[in-house]
Amino acid sequence: MSDLADRRGVETEVYQPAEDSMLLADAAVAELAADARVLEVGTGSGVVAERVRDAGANVVASDVNPHACRQARERGVPAVRADLVAPFRDGVFDAVLFNPPYLPEDPAAERDDWMEVALTGGETGREVVEAFLDDVARVLAPDGYVLLLVSTLTGVEEVVAYAGDRGFSAVALRDESFPFETLTVLKLVR
Repeated sequence: MSDLADRRGVETEVYQPAEDSMLLADAAVAELAADARVLEVGTGSGVVAERVRDAGANVVASDVNPHACRQARERGVPAVRADLVAPFRDGVFDAVLFNPPYLPEDPAAERDDWMEVALTGGETGREVVEAFLDDVARVLAPDGYVLLLVSTLTGVEEVVAYAGDRGFSAVALRDESFPFETLTVLKLVR
């Protein structure tokens, strides 16, 4: 495969930076200590992890998509192919960042590719978020926290309630409204 064809393949198989990526990156850079140990789950292109690293944090990125891991590595970000936080050790990270797939499933638009994995969060749009919240506390350091991007399409109140049932309290750090949704970065602490 030529380099150009390979690049096109990655760009059509990897979620590229958009408003949600920039909102999470801005919140993370403002919130994180310069030497924080950070995991970005579902890194996609790696742009959020790159911004956090450039701000002085020690960051590792993960994604289930091998094309995303490669693209993040091209940005100079260490990236691990992983499903959510499964392979990471207990109590390691000061912060975990996640811009999850949050769109509710649309059977009419259903695809079977990496972009579908990057965008669709299941029937309600919360299935991936809930699986993440079920396990993320395990990898957090004692004073660690989560920065989670959520959408009104997913149900912010429902995500906050689910996080609360898992021992987290939530505060909204930033939000941005668009014609079809409002995006919010939640800080979840135990």
